[in-house]
Amino acid sequence: MSVIENKVQRMRRHARIRKKVSGTAERPRFCVSITANHIYCQFIDDVAGRTLAAVSTLSEAFKSQNGKPNMAGAALLGKLAAESAKAVNVGEVVFDRSGFKFHGRIKAIADAARENGLKF
Repeated sequence: MSVIENKVQRMRRHARIRKKVSGTAERPRFCVSITANHIYCQFIDDVAGRTLAAVSTLSEAFKSQNGKPNMAGAALLGKLAAESAKAVNVGEVVFDRSGFKFHGRIKAIADAARENGLKF
């Protein structure tokens, strides 16, 4: 498969997921996105249209622990995401993998967030 076909398939998966997944203030959407160089995690209230908390590989908390956007860094980012969610009183979320397959770094983020008290 070519790179363009992979992107098209991911966008189709993302559209299919977003039809079913929506966040509220009580149970926000935990959106995880991966680019070539960085990983981004957000807690989004879709009803109000605002981001409640966000953490990424660009954040100071991640950089201070010398994290990299690999598997170990993804686990660290999942832990930091769970801590930032607790800071804004979020305990239960809806997981949005943004069309990415649930393995590798996406799975590491989800598992680390669950281990640190976030319920999916």
